[in-house]
Amino acid sequence: MSSIKIECVMGEKLRIGESPLWEEKEGTLLFVDITGQKVYRWNPASNNLQTVSVEAPVGSVALRNSGSYVVALGNKFGILKWEDQSVTTIAHVDEDKPNNRFNDGKVDPGGRFFAGTMAQELQPAVVERNQGSLFVLLADHSVITHFDKVDISNGMDWSLDHKTFFYIDSLSYSVDAFDYDVTTANISNRRCLYRLGKEECLPDGMCIDIEGKLWIACYNGGRVIRIDPETGKNIQTVKLPVDKVTSCCFGGKDYSEMYVTSASDGMDDQWAARQPQSGCIFKVS
Repeated sequence: MSSIKIECVMGEKLRIGESPLWEEKEGTLLFVDITGQKVYRWNPASNNLQTVSVEAPVGSVALRNSGSYVVALGNKFGILKWEDQSVTTIAHVDEDKPNNRFNDGKVDPGGRFFAGTMAQELQPAVVERNQGSLFVLLADHSVITHFDKVDISNGMDWSLDHKTFFYIDSLSYSVDAFDYDVTTANISNRRCLYRLGKEECLPDGMCIDIEGKLWIACYNGGRVIRIDPETGKNIQTVKLPVDKVTSCCFGGKDYSEMYVTSASDGMDDQWAARQPQSGCIFKVS
């Protein structure tokens, strides 16, 4: 990405766009609008946009081998069947914390669905602290809790050799790394890989590229940054025309395009007028 091109490719304004995921078989981009309570499927070739409305804030969506999807919404995991727009609950979490909801999630190299929770926001990025946890949904629909006392469970991904798990708890302003056992999903040896600077603001969603470098969406920072996990250094910054950058993923025929989601919640009229593309989807190529 030496010569950067940034395009607004999907102009429907989302309240909190999140969890972009490339569906290779269909050539479509999946993503959610958390507070809009919708799951989207967009085909860049035809510009066809499909939506499914759900009954609770939806933090993330993931692919299933069977062809349907798994979603983390409210305080439960569910199976989403696009054909009839139905969601079937398969597991509950945080039942003692009715104010909690799921946020970001992603499938690990072993096919398990990792997703974390947080308290419902009082206003964007303002929450009751230490209410969330990081969970793993297994193939038999049982759930493992990895740890609790999370503020805003957010971006996650795995190293190309599957030996390291990367994780963001946004209010820590830190990208953390863990040792990872892909056979058991055990994590250990937590350490800070990178701490965001003042101008980078809050770390949000995250993805990894084919060179094993991490891309971090900077909420209220108006950028995505590329981190080298080996050195813990920021090696590239790509600025977007909106402040509320939420997440990113690679897609397209050869995965050479980065899709970036954004949000519009929490903006006053002046801010929204200054950044009219807030809440849209961008392509970086």
